[in-house]
Amino acid sequence: MAIEAEMRRKIAVSIVAVGVFIALIVGIGATYNQSGLISTGGLALVGAITAFVLVMAGIGVWLSRSS
Repeated sequence: MAIEAEMRRKIAVSIVAVGVFIALIVGIGATYNQSGLISTGGLALVGAITAFVLVMAGIGVWLSRSS
């Protein structure tokens, strides 16, 4: 089964976005971990999740319009 170039591009962009999100979550955990996640770290985590949702929505709109 061959994958079209357009689908490969969508997969690559999604994998990169998820990889950046995972790195951000690990970075927040490493930065704000003091016997558990402190309140500032919790806010950073919520911000990262919100940013991820908005970025993925933006990527979805951009990919749907570019095809």
